[in-house]
Amino acid sequence: MTLPPLVWAFLGGVIPAFFWLWFWLREDKLHPEPRRLVIRTFVAGMLLVPVALFLQWYANAQFSETTSIFAWVVIEEVLKYGGALVVVLWHCHVDEPIDYIIYMITIALGFSALENALFIFTPISAGDISDFLLTGNFRFLGATLLHVLSSGTIGVAMALAYYKKDAMKILFATLGLFIAIVLHAIFNFFIIKSSGGALLNVFLFVWLGIIILFFAFEKVKLLQRNHNKTL
Repeated sequence: MTLPPLVWAFLGGVIPAFFWLWFWLREDKLHPEPRRLVIRTFVAGMLLVPVALFLQWYANAQFSETTSIFAWVVIEEVLKYGGALVVVLWHCHVDEPIDYIIYMITIALGFSALENALFIFTPISAGDISDFLLTGNFRFLGATLLHVLSSGTIGVAMALAYYKKDAMKILFATLGLFIAIVLHAIFNFFIIKSSGGALLNVFLFVWLGIIILFFAFEKVKLLQRNHNKTL
């Protein structure tokens, strides 16, 4: 039996996100996170998408096009960060610095999964396979990794402040959120303005950020090992 387009779109959004989730969870192989918490965080990210769409629709009605684009970014990054705070970051299993990065990336991938599904639903419904593959690949290699990079940046900031006083934790988290908004805004701005070969430069910007995120993971792991040695 042929699956309806809505199901194909959902699978097309979720399956690639699951691949990236598996990929990033491997960064914490020594102390893997409880599967139920990972799933809960991923689903929470998906549930944030309708909220973001409503707020973005409201922003469109209130602001100019340029201001609205920036508002979309703020809405998405604040929702992902706030969602993680509410759903998981208070949990007793979040007990080492790297956990902040893992869960921020997880909620970002959940958000990206449903967002991608909505983007590819139209070409699937129209039976346009080439457009579906082009959009899917674009989201898989670009927009999804952008969400990972922006939310991962917040996670890194929180991880670096893990052993610091509460005031410094708040400061680092706020700085991480600010950087995430800036990174996301830069990507959106250049995606709108770019075409052809210039589009590759936008993707390179994201991929370079992901490489830096890998180094940040190692920095946080080193911070954690050094702290444990002093105990």
